[in-house]
Amino acid sequence: MNSPPDPRHLVRAPRPRLYEQLVEQILVYIEEAQLGPGDLLPAERILADQLGVSRATLAQALVALEVLGIIDVQHGTGAVLVYRPSLATVIRKLREHQSRLPEIAEARSTLEVKLAALAAERRTPEDLVAIDAALDAMSGEIDGGDRGTHGDELFHQAVTAAAHSPVLGQLMAFIAEMVLETRIESLGQPGRPEQSLKSHRVIAEAIRSQDASAAAAAMQSHIDLVSDVALLK
Repeated sequence: MNSPPDPRHLVRAPRPRLYEQLVEQILVYIEEAQLGPGDLLPAERILADQLGVSRATLAQALVALEVLGIIDVQHGTGAVLVYRPSLATVIRKLREHQSRLPEIAEARSTLEVKLAALAAERRTPEDLVAIDAALDAMSGEIDGGDRGTHGDELFHQAVTAAAHSPVLGQLMAFIAEMVLETRIESLGQPGRPEQSLKSHRVIAEAIRSQDASAAAAAMQSHIDLVSDVALLK
């Protein structure tokens, strides 16, 4: 009879992160309440009270669910369920998302820094109008209490268009869905929408001044900022 393996060779199981624990509890609630697509989750205040966490902590868990497209957080309405997945699927996707964040930031640095420099060299008066309109859109969203995700997307699209580089534009379109993940997660950080808008204005001014090196540097600083995202430990 073979002797059992030495238990000292067992590897300690990783402790679930706090946001994973909250996500699990929210999904259990969704299952038990039999919520379906289009149904509204309880208000953040109620969920936070029931889970025994702060609203800021809960917000991070909701951002994680929004990044995966499971819920849609609508300003003035709340969190709406998009679909009801299995818990194992959600945890796997969350960990995959976390592991690829550095690669997304690397791709953005490679593409968008160059696009900003080209935009400074090639922008037309019409391009500047589009860039300013995107800044105004994001500012309006933030002033209204939203995170400014649509205005943020419009701004980066306007900069890409101003570069007048079809191939780089196609590459940006290819990674657009992954960038959206980081956009939602970054703008869900406290104070981040205002910081992001401020850095957008610096980029826009460099493009307006046709200073390619300043535009590139400003875009790199912006990507460094928005890539600094941290779900709960």
